Amino acid sequence: MLTTLSRKMLLCLTGLFLGFFLIIHLLGNLQLFLPEEEARLQFNWYSHFLSGNALIKMVSYVLYLSIIVHVVDALIITSKNKKAAKPYQKDNRGRASKWYSRNMGVLGTLILIFLVIHFQNFWYVYKFGTLPLDGNGNKDLYQLVVTTFQEWWYVVIYVLSMVALCYHLIHGVHSAIRTLGVFHPKYVRWIKVIGTVYAIVVCVGFALMPIYVYITRG
Repeated sequence: MLTTLSRKMLLCLTGLFLGFFLIIHLLGNLQLFLPEEEARLQFNWYSHFLSGNALIKMVSYVLYLSIIVHVVDALIITSKNKKAAKPYQKDNRGRASKWYSRNMGVLGTLILIFLVIHFQNFWYVYKFGTLPLDGNGNKDLYQLVVTTFQEWWYVVIYVLSMVALCYHLIHGVHSAIRTLGVFHPKYVRWIKVIGTVYAIVVCVGFALMPIYVYITRG
């Protein structure tokens, strides 16, 4: 039986792993910004490489497990915190904390909903659907991405989800480092700055992809 502290540690470790994965995922998806035909061949080759590499497959299983553990732990911790709070106790944290720090559950729920949609639209179709092949004989995931990003409502959902993710990461990185004990008052400011810059760069990078595709590939 895991203690609350153990769950918090697990939440932090899985969160940091997912945060690292976002960097790798972003770097791979930057190929979408290449000229169209080059982007198609490069992106499809990259997708084919990831799906066929044994080591990458093992890492992907760790990724899926991390997502599940992160979500389940967050739900359990949030539920326990609510039960432990006194019904009549007034919440005065707003005076000392940011709104996104007090609403990590809401932000996390929005991100989870986005992940379900995102997995269904891309991962599921790539794995189990029927896609045409490109000039190199690889599944044309690029065309699926372009087609999906031509829907303005999906672009809006995607960008808003990245805003939610950005705030989630800003608080999450800072909180994870504190919980793991890798925290010193001397470096508080720099930890906050680095975490904020990381969150903004990653989320702006992802948000620009559907916008770019919608504008240039229509």
